[in-house]
Amino acid sequence: MNKCNTIRILFCMIIFSTLQSCKSLIGLPTSTEKSTIGEISTYTKELKNLPLPKEKVVVGVYKFRDQTGQYKAAEVGSNWSTAVPQGTTTILIKALEDSRWFIPIERENIANLLNERQIIRSTRQEYLKEIDKNNPSLPPLLYAGVLLEGGVISYDSNVVTGGLGARYFGIGASTQYRQDRITIYLRAVSTLNGEILKTVYVSKSILSTSVNGSFFRYIDSEKLLEAEVGLTQNEPIHLAVTDAIEKAVKNLIVEGIKSNIWGKSMDDTDKYKQLIEDYNVEVEKNNAKIIGSQFDEISRPKFSVFANAEIAQIKGDYINPVSRFGGKFGTKFFLNKNFNIEGNVNLFTLENTEIITRSFVVPEVNLEYFMMPNFKFSPYIYAGMGGLFSKNKSFYKAQVGGGLEYMIQKNIALRLSSQYDLGFTDNWEGFVNGKRQDQAIRFGFGINYYIGK
Repeated sequence: MNKCNTIRILFCMIIFSTLQSCKSLIGLPTSTEKSTIGEISTYTKELKNLPLPKEKVVVGVYKFRDQTGQYKAAEVGSNWSTAVPQGTTTILIKALEDSRWFIPIERENIANLLNERQIIRSTRQEYLKEIDKNNPSLPPLLYAGVLLEGGVISYDSNVVTGGLGARYFGIGASTQYRQDRITIYLRAVSTLNGEILKTVYVSKSILSTSVNGSFFRYIDSEKLLEAEVGLTQNEPIHLAVTDAIEKAVKNLIVEGIKSNIWGKSMDDTDKYKQLIEDYNVEVEKNNAKIIGSQFDEISRPKFSVFANAEIAQIKGDYINPVSRFGGKFGTKFFLNKNFNIEGNVNLFTLENTEIITRSFVVPEVNLEYFMMPNFKFSPYIYAGMGGLFSKNKSFYKAQVGGGLEYMIQKNIALRLSSQYDLGFTDNWEGFVNGKRQDQAIRFGFGINYYIGK
């Protein structure tokens, strides 16, 4: 074996070991996993921590199933798997048990129960009548005072989709997301007169995200180095359905307490009062929603201040440009829910290795447009004019940019942005060459704080 082949084998072994290590670092499974106890949803603990009733309510659930009839989306061919799990009745019964407010009785497979009881009676009559003539008969079945009806009535795919990516000199990264939505209705029906006592409605978003990175570079004219890494995460449909059903059960209990449906189960204590107060606050907040996570315009006040950390690089006439860090501070005033006027001051440093380094104070004025202002997550674009001022010379420029903003709290948003500066002259670095004016590209990450209501 010659030396070249040996080097190639060693290189392949190093790459293979690196990939195995990376797989563990980013959280991908490296071996099979044993069975575990099922995960709980965000509302499981809330159900189990509800204040106890004075008397449990006997409820029956005949059918609580998928009413959408929808199949999973397939990019190629047909997919005959349903989009929603078909065991939602079982999930509801488990939620009723966890709440400790109800005594659920078997009604989904009542035929099996009745058949088994008939077998017991027949066996006793045929084989045990001579042994024990005083053998007691089977006790009567429990009957329900309340029936729970409803089901999964909607599964909406791709309610919100989007992504972000960038590539520079063969190094790139991208991220994508998709949001689906599931909706359920749950109602309580009195078996005494058939009256619908209360109906609740719950929706749950289902998020899918992916992150990918790649490296593509020619080492020389005949050798190419390429690497990729990626991670995709999909929220399990089963857990999303469980979360929505448990939330619906909790809401039904609270609505029943408010309307005195449960009778003696309701007790006028501080725990019940706090439960109702928290529920009313949630209802009031939810009334501001329009669709999914969409809120009306009061979620973004008219005035804000922001700060960004940026990395910038000049695209000029000298070789070997260097990326330099800088900062940006500014304010925004919203003309309406879509448009705002932005003013900012930032520090921009251009540098070419061992040639020139020059720093500028850069004021800018932009007109910014929010594409989805009623959403917590909204893309935006902007354009405007600015100047570059230093102790030696001053220049003027135009800029265009865009990015994404996400409201993490009522008045706080995170922002990711990119900007392209278009110069009106070709001597930002003091050197004129060719017809193209000097330009710059920037990427930034920052925080936007909204002031007011």
